[in-house]
Amino acid sequence: MRVAENLNRALHHVFETDPDVHLLGEDILDPYGGAFKITKGLSTRFGDRVRATPLSEGAIVGVAAGLALAGEKAIVEIMFGDFAALAFDQIVNFASKSVSMYGRPVRLPLVIRCPSGGHRGYGPTHSQSLQKHFVGVPGLSLFELSPFHDAQRLLVDMLALGEPCLLFEDKVLYTRQQFEDGRIDELFQYDLVGDVARVYVEDPDDADCVLIAPGGLTQRALEALRELLIRYEINGVLLVPTRLYPFDAEALLPLLKRAKAICVAEDGSAGGTWGAEVATRLHEHLWGRLRRPVKLVHAADRVVPAAAHLEREVLVGAAKIRDAVLEVAGVR
Repeated sequence: MRVAENLNRALHHVFETDPDVHLLGEDILDPYGGAFKITKGLSTRFGDRVRATPLSEGAIVGVAAGLALAGEKAIVEIMFGDFAALAFDQIVNFASKSVSMYGRPVRLPLVIRCPSGGHRGYGPTHSQSLQKHFVGVPGLSLFELSPFHDAQRLLVDMLALGEPCLLFEDKVLYTRQQFEDGRIDELFQYDLVGDVARVYVEDPDDADCVLIAPGGLTQRALEALRELLIRYEINGVLLVPTRLYPFDAEALLPLLKRAKAICVAEDGSAGGTWGAEVATRLHEHLWGRLRRPVKLVHAADRVVPAAAHLEREVLVGAAKIRDAVLEVAGVR
């Protein structure tokens, strides 16, 4: 099945098994089922708990946070992740603060889904990856959809945290295959170590370089690793954590015990990013044996164009990841 189908099935499961869950968002009712059809079928089956809303992201998140604060559970679909900026105040100054600012711990089970990323020609205000703007907010957890992690378990775990969570979902990833049974293709296999997917060819501990990337970059990372192995004989391992923040560096250390070179790739532009947080945390533990500092890969410092050839120049592609690995591995 495709990643989008896996996520839709996960939402149906959550609604079937938990009568306290509500869904709010723009154009999420059948027959439309959301801009990317992720909510298809939900309003038909659970109409009293699926609400189409006005075009106000601040209002949507505020109402959902209020529901969660009052003892319900809420899932929000932001039509395009770019528009999470319109709900920034409700996310940062209300939802995330409410779990701890009343003198006692307060549960606020809220998941805000954010379809993100480019490579679809949607232009500057519909193609961004805004993860970095929410990194480091106390009381707020960040996750990213991945083709290795079952969305059902992910949604259940996020709601169980009892705090507001952002789920970033790469729009191109929706169309890709959901991997199962530890096999990707004739070359790559994977396993799950905690919430981290580990992709490798044979021995995951025998790698020339370790590449760390969120789920949305999976296909581009695999393309880069394939070329690196076949053309340059560089054996790379890909690590894909589903929880971006708070980032658990200690959980990754056992997977990096023999790493000599590390590269972190992400879709957003540079400056105060998740990748920089990962590099800083890992450097504290590994600086004594890494050949070079952790290499970061970002989008260019420009708005995302709509024209395909210009969009490719700005966003992270397989070639940019390949070149970064070659540099950190000492080939260039």
